[in-house]
Amino acid sequence: MKFSAQEEYGLRCLLQIARLTSEQSMTIPEISKLEGLTQPHVAKLMMILRKGGFIKSTRGQTGGYTLANPADKIILGDVLNALGGRLYDEAFCGKHSGHHTICTHAIDCSVRSVWQIVQTAVDDVVYKITLADLMKQATPTTNVQIFSEPRRLQTARS
Repeated sequence: MKFSAQEEYGLRCLLQIARLTSEQSMTIPEISKLEGLTQPHVAKLMMILRKGGFIKSTRGQTGGYTLANPADKIILGDVLNALGGRLYDEAFCGKHSGHHTICTHAIDCSVRSVWQIVQTAVDDVVYKITLADLMKQATPTTNVQIFSEPRRLQTARS
């Protein structure tokens, strides 16, 4: 399983903005230089983050980007969803039906249940982490309960 480059870079750009004081803002060229990304790529990411309501922009000579809300109110899961969508959603099966209009396994699909379980597990983590948590330390586990041992799936026989 992979997260997209857009999710990675968008989150990194958002973290750059989050590190600023409330009186500061950051421009696309500044973010581009700090993250080693092209300015058009950063501009695209800023547009997505602005439309998602995570940042706001101010025009002019002293303009730039700032957080739209405090970092402790910005949820990682919401940011990842805006940048790339969920790993699995209800439209997933329609996008992977092969040459058919409807997936041949639409009624009894064991793969779909696996993706639903994976999505639930990911949501259990990313919707408990805020942007402020990410800024506190490199491993954002301070307020998140991570499973100490793998959870086992229950089957019909269990």
